[in-house]
Amino acid sequence: MSLVAVKGLLLLAASPQVYAAAEPPRVPAPVAAAPAEDDPVPAAEDEAPGQGDITVTARRRQENVQQVPIAVSVVSGATLDAQGTYNLSRLTQLTPTLQFYSQNPRNTFINIRGIGAPFGLTNDGFEQGVGIYIDDVYYNRIASATLDFVDVERIETLRGPQGTLYGKNTTAGAINITTQAPSFEFGGKAEVSLGNLDFKQGKVSVTGPLAENLAVRLSATATDRRGTLYNTTQRRFIQSQDSVGVRGSLLWKVKPDLDITLSGDWNLQDPICCAFTYGSYGPTQRPANRQYPGLVSYFPGYAVPSTNPYDRVTDVDAELRARNEHGGLSARLVWDIDDANTLTSISAWRYWDWTPANDRDYTGLPIYTKVNNPTKQNQYTQEFRFNHQGSGFDVTFGLFGFHQKIRTSGIQETGPAASRWLLAPTSALSTNPAVLNNVVAVNDIRLDNTSIAAFGKLNWEVTDRFVVSPGVRINYDKKDGLYNSVVTGTASNGTRQVVSPVPGSPSYNDPWTAAQRGIQASQFFEPEFSAWNLSYDLNLRYELADDINLYATYSRAFKTGGINLNGVPADANGAPILAAATIKPEKVDHFEGGIKTQFWDRRITFNLTGFWTDIKDFQANVSNGQFGTVRGYLANAEKVRSRGLEADFSVRPSARFNAYATGAFTDAEYVKFCDAPPPPELSGGTTLPATGPCSYSGVVGAPGQPGGNSPPFVDASGQDLPGVSKWAFSWGAEANTEGNVFGEAGQFYLGYDGSYRSDWSSNPTPSIYTNVDGYSLHNFRAGFRTDKFDLFAWVRNAFDQDYIDLLLAGTGGNTGLIAAQVGDPQTFGGTVKLNF
Repeated sequence: MSLVAVKGLLLLAASPQVYAAAEPPRVPAPVAAAPAEDDPVPAAEDEAPGQGDITVTARRRQENVQQVPIAVSVVSGATLDAQGTYNLSRLTQLTPTLQFYSQNPRNTFINIRGIGAPFGLTNDGFEQGVGIYIDDVYYNRIASATLDFVDVERIETLRGPQGTLYGKNTTAGAINITTQAPSFEFGGKAEVSLGNLDFKQGKVSVTGPLAENLAVRLSATATDRRGTLYNTTQRRFIQSQDSVGVRGSLLWKVKPDLDITLSGDWNLQDPICCAFTYGSYGPTQRPANRQYPGLVSYFPGYAVPSTNPYDRVTDVDAELRARNEHGGLSARLVWDIDDANTLTSISAWRYWDWTPANDRDYTGLPIYTKVNNPTKQNQYTQEFRFNHQGSGFDVTFGLFGFHQKIRTSGIQETGPAASRWLLAPTSALSTNPAVLNNVVAVNDIRLDNTSIAAFGKLNWEVTDRFVVSPGVRINYDKKDGLYNSVVTGTASNGTRQVVSPVPGSPSYNDPWTAAQRGIQASQFFEPEFSAWNLSYDLNLRYELADDINLYATYSRAFKTGGINLNGVPADANGAPILAAATIKPEKVDHFEGGIKTQFWDRRITFNLTGFWTDIKDFQANVSNGQFGTVRGYLANAEKVRSRGLEADFSVRPSARFNAYATGAFTDAEYVKFCDAPPPPELSGGTTLPATGPCSYSGVVGAPGQPGGNSPPFVDASGQDLPGVSKWAFSWGAEANTEGNVFGEAGQFYLGYDGSYRSDWSSNPTPSIYTNVDGYSLHNFRAGFRTDKFDLFAWVRNAFDQDYIDLLLAGTGGNTGLIAAQVGDPQTFGGTVKLNF
């Protein structure tokens, strides 16, 4: 059955009849504690119910979020539905210190407090610092977690290192998603949303018993939206949304103290995607005739369709595709051995199949006709946890095992415009399209990644108000990789030849081959990495008074070392420099303290957090000036720091009104990074010779002055990390009043949510051309709900704010072309939600 047919059946199944609606949306504080779920329609009397206890599993056990001695943001499934937050990218509007950037599913990065992933370079051989877990199953690749939410009970965003309980991949934090479990009471919900841009979304979920000890839950979702960017070359809209997902779980109560839950899911995103618009022109140090205006002049009749990115048009000419398929199976066993002891086992297999097609020159010219890296992943995880509840203490012990195989079979191909665009005009070869036309790089990239760990966490009640919680985790990692890029091109005699970097190789001195080698050459190496690492932490919590908790945390964490699988620099003999093939582990020292409070009979929640994180050997995108040549790859910056304050506030003075406000100040910078890649304005000229790891000789030309001298690297010490705003806020409120529609008693309600982030750098090294201006977004919703249905209208980005998601330097990084990824325009529509 085709994807279109599946989506059509899903939308039909979710179409409204006269069934009841899902639980009505509330506006709990998305970063502080959310209010407890009450009856869908509050009692008539205007009382002021407290916000109750919010139970989370942030520390692998159930506890009140206000008593957890770490910074945790909690968002309920009802809030996600009400605010249209149906995937991870939209979660950033609710969690100020969470940043999400995506050129496409594979090139996706998530940071918390400014740290988590190297910015601007995708590489199979490293791991991100924000762990994503769905029902306790670890998702190693962010691309495999870019699914639309369905049947989510809550999302917990744990800020700061979580290495003791969550592992090596959580130096910045973790996102812990819990879905709704099967129920032994029959029920279900359905939802349909329609909006502008031909937006259509359907969700349906059914649960109930199959037998006395068996319960099942089946869920599905489909989303479809016309693209927001018009491609004048292909004469169609691109940047569309096109996804479908199904999920099923079976709960088997083997006996009263033993539960087994089997789960499976399948997800497919297949949009017409992804491309950038023309953003701006920023002069570099490249000769003027090799910068964007000069290069374009070599192609009479060509002009970019618009120089205003907010016109939302592009003219990319290569095929576009972003097919992202992923799914898996898991088995969760929970055995309550007795009143004090519980054993939990989680076994899982997940796969990821990425099939892309890109235009990486960001123009309508056939410069790069293919830059595609199809990737397949299989991962296997097994975790055992043993929880013991003693007198005045509880303890968790566990074992974790992980194995991953990634296979990428990539291709890069240049077209007939490549010679003019990529070769110096002073060379006669630049006017001959045949020189670089059909230069093809076929890449075979492989990773085998194995990790095992043992961990423990103790919570010791020293007094009835003072709790000490030490934890430790020992981890072993082993990575084996292969990078084999075979580049072929046409030699001057018309034969196809391998483009080798090794002096004396066939056709090495052929002028056409030499020109091709300057663009890309063959390379083969097999990097490997293995290491043991120890993480530990200490949490202190003191209950100053009822509903007032002070806490402090110290954590020593790490992010495992990696291997470069995108190519490395070559020496004078053309051999890969293997010293650049391995990336050292990050070493993290983290300090955090805060206060969590509730008062006015728990109508008000206010939490305040301060943090300071130092990271040595930060994994970053660098230029390899220390090796005497210039090529971007992953290496280690000596030290970075992230520090700041976070405040969360929510209030519910009555059953008729609730509101929240959250804010964060984040100061994240390179403390010492002496070999950072030069920004565009300091690149493209005559590269000065490196004389040491962080030194070079000569005088650097003026920024953006054509024909100047360019440094092989720059000292970025003291400069801001990319992707993080110093200031970020989110806020919102909802008011309701009793009413009656067609004999149904319920609530009329009006909700508003806003967010703001200040400017931020969109380049690995801050650049005057890629600084993204700050912006605010405003969303509204209004409707009527009962315990049977919820009918509401919504508008997102209500004031049609123009804003940028991402800026990046175009082809080569030094032509002066700055490409832009533009944020969503105003969208509006309506939603019907039913319960049965």
